[in-house]
Amino acid sequence: MDLLQLRYFQAVARREHISQAAAELMVAQPSVSRTIARLEKELGVPLFDRVGRQVRLNAFGVTFLHRVDRALSELDDARSELADAAGLDHGRVTVAAETLLTITGLLARFRAEHPGVDVRLFQSNAETMQRQLADREVDLCFASQPLDGPALRSVELWREKVLLAVPLAHPLAARDRVTIAELADEHFVTCRPGYWPRTLLDRLFTEAGLHPSISCEGDEPGATGDLISAGLGIGLVPAGSRQAAPRYPVGWLEVDNPGCERVLNLVWRTDTYLSAAARQLRDRAPILQ
Repeated sequence: MDLLQLRYFQAVARREHISQAAAELMVAQPSVSRTIARLEKELGVPLFDRVGRQVRLNAFGVTFLHRVDRALSELDDARSELADAAGLDHGRVTVAAETLLTITGLLARFRAEHPGVDVRLFQSNAETMQRQLADREVDLCFASQPLDGPALRSVELWREKVLLAVPLAHPLAARDRVTIAELADEHFVTCRPGYWPRTLLDRLFTEAGLHPSISCEGDEPGATGDLISAGLGIGLVPAGSRQAAPRYPVGWLEVDNPGCERVLNLVWRTDTYLSAAARQLRDRAPILQ
């Protein structure tokens, strides 16, 4: 067996879907199918159960995947160590965040200091970041929700109050403060489930025994202010975004709940090699603001 077979097997095993694995690997689906078939022939056992077009990892596959993950992880760590030995400006760091707007300034300063470093970015919700860390797809995650795991280290970068933003023509725009109960009949602009603004909104309403009415939901938390100023609804926006008020003029109100806040954490694995580039970026993160 060769390294390519192991990479293909790992991708299919994680997705349990050949088409999705082929898309991730950026190769044709028949190539993945043939590679997996050759690997199974070499091993002498099937690694997947086939049901129509679906594939499911069987007991042989689970055992093999455990070893393959360890072997490929060691090889990836070795590659990172060699890159470090060749010098920091030949390294790579992979980062995930719920909104890339949060880390734009940090990345700009980092690239200015280390122009040779390859920086890869993912915009991911909490569930995706959890998987990306488990699969070693990313080095660092900037998360506004807890990411749990025995091998994960989390450091709080900052916490900030979250305000209610409303269109300037909205009746609440003249208010300074509001309760959740007063928002029961309002329509909210927010993110899809899995992103921190939606998690916070759902929690605040659940605590009040209510359910929020969603008029607009998306995957970019940074676009919420623009949508609110366009009159599509009201929404929860970090207090720090108030500095961008000229970009999207809205009215700002405090929510009468002490838990209406955002906590940004930096998360990474402690049981795998962290490249020099990733360590440098991690150590710069506390001065993110």
